[in-house]
Amino acid sequence: MKYNILIVDDEKSILRSLKGALKDEGYNVIAAQSGEEALELINNELPDLLLLDIWMEPGMDGIETLKKIRHDFPNMQVIIMSGHGTIETAVKAIKLGAFNFIEKPLSIDKLIISIEQVLNFNKLEEENALLKSKVLRPYKIIGECAEIRNLKEQIKLVAPTNGWVLITGENGTGKEFVARMLHLHSKRKKKPFVDINCAAIPEDLIESELFGYEKGAFTGALTKKKGKFDIAHEGTIFLDEIADMSLMTQAKILRILQEQKFERVGGTKSIEVDVRVIAATNKNLEEEIKNGTFREDLFYRLNVIPLYVPSLRERMEDIPLLAKEFLNEFSREDIKITKEISPEALDCLKKYNWPGNVRELRNMIERLVIMTPKRVISMNDLPESIKGSVTDDSRSDIFDIKNFKEAKMTFEKEFITRKLIENNYNISKTAEEIGSERTNVYRKIKNYDIEVK
Repeated sequence: MKYNILIVDDEKSILRSLKGALKDEGYNVIAAQSGEEALELINNELPDLLLLDIWMEPGMDGIETLKKIRHDFPNMQVIIMSGHGTIETAVKAIKLGAFNFIEKPLSIDKLIISIEQVLNFNKLEEENALLKSKVLRPYKIIGECAEIRNLKEQIKLVAPTNGWVLITGENGTGKEFVARMLHLHSKRKKKPFVDINCAAIPEDLIESELFGYEKGAFTGALTKKKGKFDIAHEGTIFLDEIADMSLMTQAKILRILQEQKFERVGGTKSIEVDVRVIAATNKNLEEEIKNGTFREDLFYRLNVIPLYVPSLRERMEDIPLLAKEFLNEFSREDIKITKEISPEALDCLKKYNWPGNVRELRNMIERLVIMTPKRVISMNDLPESIKGSVTDDSRSDIFDIKNFKEAKMTFEKEFITRKLIENNYNISKTAEEIGSERTNVYRKIKNYDIEVK
């Protein structure tokens, strides 16, 4: 995407020479010979930068034009040019919001440097706006189970490429976390990472959020606005909960993904953009396609590199590592004393089903750190929702049973129950993992009256 520069000067020779020089530098250049014409062009084109002459006639001069621009387009960056420069004029222009003041005759080299400074400043402002709501911190995936080790290896391979990624997994497993890791280890890491929760944006606003809008496109659109794809140029755009968009919006998304260009809401001009797309969903998109709620062509466009983030039930052995990490994090942030969790309480956490996954565990540890006055968090400090979910069988000591047959049956029931939980009650996967026939696992479930959720 080339940057658009508007030159405003009443001298045709200056317009001609500047247009040629800036086009050679790779910019899109438009020109106006008066303040009035400039304001009209700004309304239509929304340039990234304005080069404005002070002395123009007839009509508005540069200072009046600058005042009008500041009122109607407060974020527009302006470089003032003047062949009759005085300190007083320069100070007045800067006070009105001009980025810089350059005297004529113009030095093209100095002008190019000033233009690059403005455009870099604009980019930094956009990135800072994104970072205000979310402070970047070091991202690392905690866990050593086979599934997590495999995910880490996949991220290491995929991140440096420009390949598009579709991340699947339940809510709370850390799909956005994975997306940010992919960005921070990519060649685009110095460019913006723009995340969009497609489920959180109202249906009637999602197009204007993604693509921006033109002035007057709808009631309340008083000025033009850049969309998320604009802001993410040369960076990464993360489309979270992609399956929650309407079929109409999916069609528009598909078009921009295929053509790498889009039109703002209410506009007709095509804008080219270079973004890496990472999408995520907690739904089975192939099922959504069968149900007619997700476009098959969009699925195949997004599903270039699929990554699956396992649920916490599939990686119960990682709970001690995660709990320790969260304990250290919240102990430092909230009470400055590192707390510990007792083996009994930790064992209880390992037997809980964790429907909210890692997010639920993290929130639980934060609550325990704040609400437990003792340094060691014990079994009694855990909420009843967790203690009560662990069955008596799973807490009983098998070695207290004197009868061998009864002890064997108790162990077998607990073993199968735990493996079912770890595999999200997928009976086929459980049978494969424990080396048993699927029909045999079904029979054990029935004989032991195991509840399958």
